[in-house]
Amino acid sequence: MGRSPREEHGTRNPDALIRRAGVRADPNRDQHFLVDDRVVDRIPEYGTEMDFSHVLEIGGGPGVLTDRLLVVADRVTVVERDPKFADFLRREFADDCEDGRLTVVEGDALNVELPDFTACVANLPYGISSEITFRLLPLGKPMLLMFQQEFAERMAGEAGTDDYGRLSVTAQHYADVEVVEIVPREAFSPAPEVSSAIVRTTPRNPDYEVDDEEFFLDFVKAVFTQRRKTIRNAIRNTVHISGLDDGDAVVDALEDPDPDVLPEDILRKRAGNVTPAQFAAMARVADEYGRGGG
Repeated sequence: MGRSPREEHGTRNPDALIRRAGVRADPNRDQHFLVDDRVVDRIPEYGTEMDFSHVLEIGGGPGVLTDRLLVVADRVTVVERDPKFADFLRREFADDCEDGRLTVVEGDALNVELPDFTACVANLPYGISSEITFRLLPLGKPMLLMFQQEFAERMAGEAGTDDYGRLSVTAQHYADVEVVEIVPREAFSPAPEVSSAIVRTTPRNPDYEVDDEEFFLDFVKAVFTQRRKTIRNAIRNTVHISGLDDGDAVVDALEDPDPDVLPEDILRKRAGNVTPAQFAAMARVADEYGRGGG
């Protein structure tokens, strides 16, 4: 049976939506439908401080989360790659599409032109987690995103912990990152192989200065490729990644760092124990002494 045209937003049963869509989830295409309505109901609650006047959703699928977002948002834009799901969303939420409250954009979220949204809430396809996150983060909008648990914990990792790495520094360059809920495998159909987590990002300016953001991020990437090496050796060994012309000159300049900015033993540390602010300070030195002849 079809749904009643008077069915209220936020009341659609996930399993019923999936049946109406008539499309099986394909794990090989990174499709795992969130079917635990208790989890779905909680997701918007983590964004009570966010501006929900225009919410962007990536990967609407059968519309389980879309249905909940239409309760709290003035407008929702869904980017959906699968034409069958895009067509279903337009039919299932036809009244909202007609009223202009819902726009369904058929295409790849990595390539399509994104609207001027105020917040992003999405159960992301895990295969594009990193790429889509780093397309969205520089836009400076708050987000609630579902990731694999390991990825989420690495995003939120703090210096000196096992989770801390390039992903932590890069994500936290743009925003405060919090893991707000761990979601068990059983909340999805079909169940993925690992647990998931909901991450909340709150955009803010970093508490350090970066003159060349692209170089800073390349420098972080380079040093973390040799995270088991000391900073001294990591800088010298990765000039092909960081874009430095003279790694030795950078190391020489860091032998006697400004104690108000960097610890005296910075060259003996390893990447996992260097804070984002310290990476920024080293990148400024590297930019000055290691590029274009210094």
